Amino acid sequence: MQILVERDVFADAVAWTARALPARPTVPVLAGMRLHAADDELTLSSFDYDVSAQAKFPADTQDAGSALVSGRLLAEISRNLPGRPVQINSDGGRAVLTCGSATFNLLTMPEDEYPALPEMPPAAGTVGSDAFATAVMQTAVAAGRDDTLPSLTGVRIEIEGDTLTLISTDRYRLAVRELRWTPAKPDISAAVLVPAKALTDTARSLTTAAEVSIALALPGEDARGEQYGGGGDGMIGFEAGGRRTTARLLSGEFPRYRALLPSAVTSNAEISTSLLIESVRRVALVAERNTAVRLTFSQGQLVLEAGTGDEAQADEVIEAGFEGDELSIAFNPTYLLDGLTAMDCDTTKIAFTEPGKPALLTGKPGPDGTPDYRYLLMPFRLNS
Repeated sequence: MQILVERDVFADAVAWTARALPARPTVPVLAGMRLHAADDELTLSSFDYDVSAQAKFPADTQDAGSALVSGRLLAEISRNLPGRPVQINSDGGRAVLTCGSATFNLLTMPEDEYPALPEMPPAAGTVGSDAFATAVMQTAVAAGRDDTLPSLTGVRIEIEGDTLTLISTDRYRLAVRELRWTPAKPDISAAVLVPAKALTDTARSLTTAAEVSIALALPGEDARGEQYGGGGDGMIGFEAGGRRTTARLLSGEFPRYRALLPSAVTSNAEISTSLLIESVRRVALVAERNTAVRLTFSQGQLVLEAGTGDEAQADEVIEAGFEGDELSIAFNPTYLLDGLTAMDCDTTKIAFTEPGKPALLTGKPGPDGTPDYRYLLMPFRLNS
């Protein structure tokens, strides 16, 4: 293999492909990144059996071929190369990378031991890349981190016609975001559970293209979307701008979240999102780990308090619209800030039901008048 590529394009593609490299590879070759040159294109690939990543971009291919080298080492090298074209030659057990006056001799790994990347599932539809990235960030923030409850570590994606709904929960908060997309079939209907980390990394990295293509193979289907009658977790794929990635779907029962969303409320607050974020951050400075920030709503104002007894204390009064009887409620400040920073509007509405029940934070309304984004937050129990 002998190729010549632009430094910035190469470094960006290597960094993107390195996302799927496993932190602790079960076999040595999974730590490798495969470079394949053919037809004036260079394709970079990585795979850890759960997530695959593949980036393709133009290259001056002087001699077609392929090589498997340490992915993390290649990523470190490409980040620090001078601003000159990159030449890569591979022959035998070494690959030589030259950029300006810098030369690196890299050991290659046995390609015949490297697993074949999964095929891309059938295309299910397309969605705007920026809107999709925003929706993923808004919902993935509420996904669980406890690997003993794997079904809570994912983002559930529900597909119904031209509507995508993304949902996640860790049992203490629930995030729901709806957005429009263009389905491949108008009557498509499906629900899948995608690992939150893989989905977040993918959505954030594909915004250079205008649209993202989403591909789907449900459990019991092969990569062509055909039923084979066996087990398996299914797979989701994303493609945009010459980059494609696949992720194995999670299995397990996801909570019936719709029953958790309140159908009626007893009081409402409306407040500047940025003002509330700043105030919560200030007051929470005195809150010890796993302690709450207390919010007391009354006509025209909100009082925020943290700290009790002999510990440091803080309080702040800010303007807020409020309808209903005066109430006090306490939240984990980190969880509250997660929901507020995910809001895509200047004003946040907070709806309350019964004392001790979760509060619902919402952003701007969608085309039908209902909020695009909903964040349900469980309160702390207040002492009498």
